[in-house]
Amino acid sequence: MVDSVAATGPNITSATATKTAGQTTADAQQDRFLKLLVAQLNNQDPMNPMDNAQMTSQMAQINTVTGVNQLNETMKSMAAQFTAMQALQGTALIGHDVLIKSDTLSISDGKAKGAIDLSGTADKVKVEILSPAGTVIDTLNLGAMGEGRHAFEWDASSYTGTGSPTFKVTATNADKSVSTTNLARDSVVSIGSNGIELKGRDPVFYSDVLSIM
Repeated sequence: MVDSVAATGPNITSATATKTAGQTTADAQQDRFLKLLVAQLNNQDPMNPMDNAQMTSQMAQINTVTGVNQLNETMKSMAAQFTAMQALQGTALIGHDVLIKSDTLSISDGKAKGAIDLSGTADKVKVEILSPAGTVIDTLNLGAMGEGRHAFEWDASSYTGTGSPTFKVTATNADKSVSTTNLARDSVVSIGSNGIELKGRDPVFYSDVLSIM
């Protein structure tokens, strides 16, 4: 179960220790304040004693400071636990393909895969494969497509370029342009401190993943 794994993780243990240290600091601050307040009361001028409003104000200030410190430590602890849980859950993505918003293709085993999100029905959809210099090296005529997401695959076995190719989509319906969103498909190889490590490009954040294949 997730709870048993999380309880033994080093990040969770560290977060618990941090929370305990934060509580100790807050308690020490409150203890010092109470000692100072008692000393102030013992040594106050009998002819001009501290009034109730002033004492209440000082008590409210220390309670506010203590509460803010405790809240900060609690938020730090929650953030550390969330990061640890996210990393544990992220390991399940290793070996899977994901779709991210990009027009850069990753070539694997002589093939490059991507997808298109169409905002509406299109009677003609064309995908142009471009070299890193922007030259058209191949064209895929995908025909008519409905609204939504559609996958495509390009045979890159004859591609000899040194950089990653990109793609450009043109979609029309009765000669009117249909807006598109370009998606690239890549493989997850590991989960690192920078996010999700992909096989053919720079790491991406968890929020960048639109679909898991």
